[in-house]
Amino acid sequence: MVRERQNDQGAGDAVISIIAPGMTVVGNCESDGTIRVEGNVSGSIKAGKAVVVGKKGLVSGEVFTQDAVISGRVEGSLVAASRLELKSTARIEGEVKTRRMQLEEGAVLNGTVEMGAEATKGTQPKVDASTLGSRSPSAKPSRDGAAT
Repeated sequence: MVRERQNDQGAGDAVISIIAPGMTVVGNCESDGTIRVEGNVSGSIKAGKAVVVGKKGLVSGEVFTQDAVISGRVEGSLVAASRLELKSTARIEGEVKTRRMQLEEGAVLNGTVEMGAEATKGTQPKVDASTLGSRSPSAKPSRDGAAT
């Protein structure tokens, strides 16, 4: 049964997009809500609320979000405007910018780290609903419809 919401306030907060185990996304992912990565993403991720990378998840590219919880791997830059949590199985290779960070024993972080309110100023792009689903000019669809 489908229920209509009485108000749209916080509608983006309830959205969770999942990249499932065994799934590979080549290209950019954008959401107003949360993106959970259990598979592989080769490209940038922009999430208005949070990015969660599971133990077997891999992101090769940039991550921009408010909050991030990483249990898997990120190879590239990661910007968490509010909070970054690295679980014991996390492995980060690249630049990290965040206001606050929690690092569990066993997590690996190889790269540069900038922390504090000034570290994330001007680096957090807003997810604009008008750009969702749009492709970059260089992305050309192949015969099967996938961007190349």
